[in-house]
Amino acid sequence: MKVQKICVLGGTGFVGRHLVARLANRGYPVKVLTRYPHRHREIEVLPGAELVEADVHDPTVLQQHFAGCNVVINLVGVLHEYSRQSFRAVHVELPGKVAEACHAAGVKRLLHMSALGADAAKGPSQYLFSKGEGEQKVMQAKDLAVTVFKPSIIFGPDDNFFNQFANMLKLARVLPLACPNSRFAPVYVGDVAQAFETALENDATIGQSYELCGPRVYTFKELVEDIARMLELKRRVVGLPDSLARLQGRILGLLPVKIFTTDNFLSLQVDSVCSRNGMEAIGIVPRSVESIMPMYFAQQTQRRRYDAFRRTARRG
Repeated sequence: MKVQKICVLGGTGFVGRHLVARLANRGYPVKVLTRYPHRHREIEVLPGAELVEADVHDPTVLQQHFAGCNVVINLVGVLHEYSRQSFRAVHVELPGKVAEACHAAGVKRLLHMSALGADAAKGPSQYLFSKGEGEQKVMQAKDLAVTVFKPSIIFGPDDNFFNQFANMLKLARVLPLACPNSRFAPVYVGDVAQAFETALENDATIGQSYELCGPRVYTFKELVEDIARMLELKRRVVGLPDSLARLQGRILGLLPVKIFTTDNFLSLQVDSVCSRNGMEAIGIVPRSVESIMPMYFAQQTQRRRYDAFRRTARRG
């Protein structure tokens, strides 16, 4: 299928920024819908990229902005629930609205971001259960050619996962860690963006659901210890038993800014590893954490040392 114009939901998020830049730089006209365009003006400098203020939860607005596009990409997702963004509203109702708006606007192609472990029947957490329900909605939509991607945790220089733990490790010499033996296969954000681009004009991907993983599996504890090593920090990572991990989720889940909740604890009961890595199926050789993140963290370490030197010099 020849791509004419792409409408992206979630294009201002971590994966979205990388994907929109990749698509725009390869000559695809891209429309990005967002509630807060003033926060993301950098997208407007990309060739052929259009940034539009829109409420993506309004079906009428979706239909209006899908008109004139022949591909829609939905990347919208949340790891934590807040009063204005429940898992059901974001992961279940929104994909349904997107599919219906595609049908109404004559859009025939949809690429949808789900999550590894998403399961509408057996998802242990509301996050994974709702992701599974949303996946079902789009795959069952009539007259819509759908491809679904289900990544493990996604990493890159501006990610949330690695940077969040890097910040914790800078502050704490001992880090208590929930579910230390949970397993992940981190996948590079650039490879995820490439997977979406590859699927755009490859009809063989229609109707398929691809698990996306990096080349190596780590336990949660191994990953956090590797981050400490990359930062050249001597830190002790202490795995918590499930009883304390669940309690940690309850307590931290009460904070205004959520970093870990009971639902996150439940998600960690399922390993985020591929049964079959879709990267190979679509011809992508995934890059490793070790090939990307050490250089990024080395720059942080150099900056930290420089700042420490300046503070010492001022005191002298």
